[in-house]
Parts: sequence; C-alpha cells; structure tokens
Amino acid sequence: MSNTFRHLVGLILPLWRWVLASITFGVLTIGSSIALMGVSAWLIARAALHPSVAVLGIAIVGVRAFGIGRGVFRYMERLTSHEVTFRLLRDLRVWFYQAIEPLAPARLSEHRSGDLLTRVLGDIQTLENFYIRAIAPPLVAVVIGLGMAVFLWILHPLLVPIALMAFALMGLGVPWLAWRLSRRAGEAVVAARADLNTTLLDVIQGLPDVLVFGQEAMYLEQVQTQRQTYQRAQTQLAIHNGLQMAANSLIASLTVVALLVVGIPRIDPILLAPLALAVTASFEAFLPLAAAFQQMGATIAAGQRLLSLLVERPLEVPPSTAPFPTTPSIEFERVTFAYTPSGRAVLKDFSLQIEAGEAVMVVGPSGIGKTTLVSLLLGFWEPQGGIIRIGGEPITHYEGEDLRRMIGVVSQQTHIFNATIRENLRLARPSADDTMLQVAAQHAQLHEFIMSLPNGYDTWVGEYGYKLSGGERQRLAIARVLLKDAPILILDEPTAHLDPANTQAVLAGIQQAMQGRTTLVITHDMAGYPMARVVELPT
Repeated sequence: MSNTFRHLVGLILPLWRWVLASITFGVLTIGSSIALMGVSAWLIARAALHPSVAVLGIAIVGVRAFGIGRGVFRYMERLTSHEVTFRLLRDLRVWFYQAIEPLAPARLSEHRSGDLLTRVLGDIQTLENFYIRAIAPPLVAVVIGLGMAVFLWILHPLLVPIALMAFALMGLGVPWLAWRLSRRAGEAVVAARADLNTTLLDVIQGLPDVLVFGQEAMYLEQVQTQRQTYQRAQTQLAIHNGLQMAANSLIASLTVVALLVVGIPRIDPILLAPLALAVTASFEAFLPLAAAFQQMGATIAAGQRLLSLLVERPLEVPPSTAPFPTTPSIEFERVTFAYTPSGRAVLKDFSLQIEAGEAVMVVGPSGIGKTTLVSLLLGFWEPQGGIIRIGGEPITHYEGEDLRRMIGVVSQQTHIFNATIRENLRLARPSADDTMLQVAAQHAQLHEFIMSLPNGYDTWVGEYGYKLSGGERQRLAIARVLLKDAPILILDEPTAHLDPANTQAVLAGIQQAMQGRTTLVITHDMAGYPMARVVELPT
C-alpha cells in the first residue's frame, strides 16, 4: 500500500501549484464560513442589547464580506480542485498508455481485454477521488484546526483541549475506523466491478455465438451473480458511510455542549453563541476525512491494479545503433523460442535465410511455430537463443518503430476499425491523399467494390468491419500494406476461411503486393504462391 500511495503522490507533484491554490481556496472557504457564523452570532447577540448602530457597523460589513467571500472562495476552490483532478486523470491515462504500449502484445497476451478496459477506464476514474478526498481535505483540516485552536485559546485556554480532542476524533479516529471497516469492501468493489465489466465485454463480443448455442441464460445468470456481488460490496460501503456520518454528528454535538459547559462560567456571555456556531462551522473541514479514508481501500486497490501491469517489464531493447537497411534481407540464425521459461520450445535451433526481394513460403502443421516467426520478426517476443537479422543487422539494433516501419503484415484475422474505409486505409499512411488511396485499392482489387458503395471511401464499415465480407476485409488489409509501401511483406494465412471466389481476388492483390518486396508467406495453400521457395518447419 505504501509504495502505491507514494507512486500516486508522485504523479500529483508536477501539479503542485494547482494543488497549493486549491488548498488555499479551501482554507479560505471554510475560514469564511467560520467567520460568517461567528460574526453573525455575535451581531445577533449584541444587537439584542440595543447598542448604537456604530457598534454594529463593522460586524454588519463583516457578515456581508464573509458571506460573499465564502461563495467566491468556494467557486475558486471547486475550479482549482477540478482542474487538478482533470489534469491528474489526463496524466494518468497518458502515463498508463505509455507504460503498457511497450508491453503489447507479448506481455499483455494473458490479460483479458475486458479487464484491461476496466483498468484504463474504471480504475483510473476511481483515482479521481485520490486528490479530492485523500490529499486536499487533510491539509485543509490541519490549517483550520490550528486556526481554531488559536481562536479558542484567545477566548479561554481550557477550551482548546476539548476542541483538539474532537478534531482528533473526527480527523483521525473516525477516519481510521472507517478505513479499517471499509478497506475490504472498497477492494471488493474494485474487483467486482472488474469481473462484471470483463464478463459483459466478453458476452457482447461473443453475443452471436452465445445466441446460436442457446447459452444466453447461463451468461445472464453469471452477469446477475456478479452484479449482486458488486451491489453487496457497494451496500457495505454505504452502511459504513452512514455509520461514520452518525459518529461525526455525535462528536460534533457533544463537543459543542462540552465547550458551552466549560465556557459559560468563564467567558463573556455574548461570545457563547459565536463560540458554538464557529466551532460547528469548523467541523466542515473534518467531515470529509472519514469519507476519504473510507474510499482509500478502493483507491489503493485501483492504483495497485494499474501498477501491477507495470511490473511486467517490456522486452529489453538496447539503444538503436543501426540505420534503416538498404537491402531488406531476413535471417533467422539458430533461433530457439518458448512462450514460457518452463514451456515447450516452439522453435529450436531454427535457421532461415531470405534474400532481399525473395519470396519464401513456410509450411507445416498447426502449432508448429509458423505464426511465432511473425511475432519474433516484429519484435513482439524475444527468442531465448539465436539471432534474427534484417539487412544483416540484429533486429534488436533497430528502434521498435523503425523495425515495424520496414514490415507490412497481412494476417488471417485483420483488425478493421469502426471507421470509414478511408480512415482504415490511412492507418498505414495518415498523409496519403485520395489518389494514393485509390491506387492502393486498385492494386488490391478493391477499388471497384468501394466505388459501388453509396458513400465510396467514406463508407462506415462498422465494428470489426462487420459490413464487409471476409474477402473484402482481406483486400482492405492488402491495400493498407500497399499504401504503407514497406520493403518486407509478411502474409500469415491471408486466404484462410475464404471461399474460392474471394480467395482468387485476394491472391490477385497479393501478387501485386509481393512485387519488389522481400516476402515471408505462412500458408497451407501452396498453390497460390508458385514463385515462392518452400521451407518446411521441423516438427
């Protein structure tokens, strides 16, 4: 917990000016409330004695000033505290994305997409409570508590211990008790929310299959069970919240009574009402502390879930030393790789030489390691033994962006974004104009189909490109590769699951894409690549 707390505090330090402004306005807001209540009470009590208006003049002006000041300072406090919160959430999202990007896909392959989505959205959103409830309120309470101690000392020293004891109970005792009671419930809320979101995303993504196999009742029951678990955890937190609010109200009431009992024989009677109301107003600084500690369990749990991903270090890549290669040859030299340290070696002492401009087709049964070659070549995984070279240089000598800029991939499961055809094509080259898009689409045997659509290149393809057929998605992937114009082309089962007509159209686009490029083909259909040299992976 302490490491997570320190890490979260470290993220706030760059915003210290905004934090200081927020705390200052928070102190001024509560200070104005205390002064308003105290001066108002004194004014009413003093006016009951029918003094001259001159005696009441300063108090009248003070009531107006503190009343206006409280509203202005509250607005400024909300403005600055939300500025801190929104900047913190922005920095958290950027920081988290920058931290997990080097982990993809190798280090993220064991995490479910729903769980990752919950961390990026829900857990980071939970951390907005960290500043609003865990950082600013305690600092404001300390300043207000010291100020009230000085005020009470001026009235009478015996009042100070009573107030300090109440402040300690409301600022430390009740929050500590709230934290102890709510810690597990807060952690349970975060975990239950993550489980529920993960299941919901899985069901939504696989809804057609769920309906086809008639398993909607089973998944509905699972969602209901997880929802009830989430609701129970939230209910537990609500119960604890009610208990701490009741405890604070009891402490505040008893404190005012104790202060009046001690103050009645010792201070001017006119000051009794200001004493009671000013102390009551000062409790505003301490009431949020119990809620802050109550939320601390959920906040720390969310922080730990985010930081737990960062324990999985990205692949160690030495500083770049190699320029972009002029001859895009590929070489696997005695490469050995297993996905886990204790797992079976998918590749063992594998060697392969592909000259620049040559096409090589790798064949073998499923599970033999064909697709693994692609992941290794792209730098997603690091082999336990051997060297992979491009242009004669080990791929570890290239920057990750440079390495992937050399390679264009057409896989059997091309991801199509929920956007237009134009935007999906420009993923490969954002600066491409319409002419470049059309040339790439023509070479991929896709242009005529696009022009037959009502909106042409501005046609929305839907999530995962569901408005396109399998062959159209593959030809769109080929057009993207042609637009990228990478010197190395990788084809990973690009015609899998396609009917004969779509297969022929996709192969025609592939033939165009292969021209002048170093090509690595992974396929079971050797008939589509007569010009490629065949290499069979050993079993």
